[in-house]
Amino acid sequence: MRSIPTEEDDRMAQEFKRGDRVEWSFRGRRVFGRVRRTLTSRTVVNGRAVAASKDDPRYLVRSEKSGKETTRRARALRHVE
Repeated sequence: MRSIPTEEDDRMAQEFKRGDRVEWSFRGRRVFGRVRRTLTSRTVVNGRAVAASKDDPRYLVRSEKSGKETTRRARALRHVE
């Protein structure tokens, strides 16, 4: 069972930079990709509004397999070697 993320989890979340190889979960599967950009203001990605801010940044990531881009919070991403 998953726990609900807390503010402490956010503080412990890692920061990522462009080019970092990361993984995240999508529909129960692990997806690997690279960070393309850090979003720190409200923007539209793939026709969807992304409520990013300096206090709650989002990361634009590109899947290695499909080449598609999406956004994720830092707590949803994990560094991969």
